[in-house]
Amino acid sequence: MIEIGVAIAGAQAAYNFLKKGVQVGRDLQDMGQQLQQWANCMADIDQAEKMAEKPPWYKLLGGGVQAQAMEVFLARKQAQRMRDELRELISHPAILGPSHWQEFLRIEAEIRKQKREHDYRRMEIKQKIIEWVAGILLFIIGVGCLVGFVWLANA
Repeated sequence: MIEIGVAIAGAQAAYNFLKKGVQVGRDLQDMGQQLQQWANCMADIDQAEKMAEKPPWYKLLGGGVQAQAMEVFLARKQAQRMRDELRELISHPAILGPSHWQEFLRIEAEIRKQKREHDYRRMEIKQKIIEWVAGILLFIIGVGCLVGFVWLANA
């Protein structure tokens, strides 16, 4: 499961570093690690949003889905604010220029694609296994209860 608080805190830390680096005139390539950290956190927030839109059936039984959706919503708004500020800062002609924003977007898209192909795919497979195991266990318990009631009724 993706921790929204951890993702937004990591994004904020990377954002602060990127902002300071851009202000002092560092090139985006020099800030690759922070750019990757920021993009990873943004991808985590996107994935958490997708997961909150379609929660697994067993989480609907326990509740708490609305609180998670609100947390994702707030993180999304904060991430959008950071993205807008970075775009303005990077695209400013006196600092780096619009072409650097396109480079930033390209790098971020590559990182998101890699993360989606590897990390999120593993999480989806794990989620499916949990859903199937929980479903099978509930089915076995239901059949066991039904057999027990039939046995008690005949006794």
